[in-house]
Amino acid sequence: MVGQGTYISSNGDKYEGEWKNNKKHGKGTYIYSNGDKYEGERKDDKMHGKGTWIFANGNKYEGEWKDNKLNGKGTYIYSNGDKYEGEWKDNNMGENVFNTSSDGTMKMGDLQGELQVAEKTYNEKE
Repeated sequence: MVGQGTYISSNGDKYEGEWKNNKKHGKGTYIYSNGDKYEGERKDDKMHGKGTWIFANGNKYEGEWKDNKLNGKGTYIYSNGDKYEGEWKDNNMGENVFNTSSDGTMKMGDLQGELQVAEKTYNEKE
């Protein structure tokens, strides 16, 4: 398939968008049967470039992708309002991360695994 088209899989997943050489390639929207949704760029069947993933639970990632992984600048917003902004590498948060909690507390720093090393903490309510 080449050009614009729609594909519906046997499990109910649906892709609508651009194709190249029978692969999802270019801009498109993929709606998963579990309620998740990806809208953005693809390259050779993989999420690649800028895109947004909206999870069925209300969480959302908006930013850059490479080979189906969060890579580059991006923002992850949890359904409770907590937000992480910064650089991502292979689905992990990296350096220069800004964490804003739903209560207005903001932390800047780097993440090392799951440990956050905060350099400064700000509270917008102060």
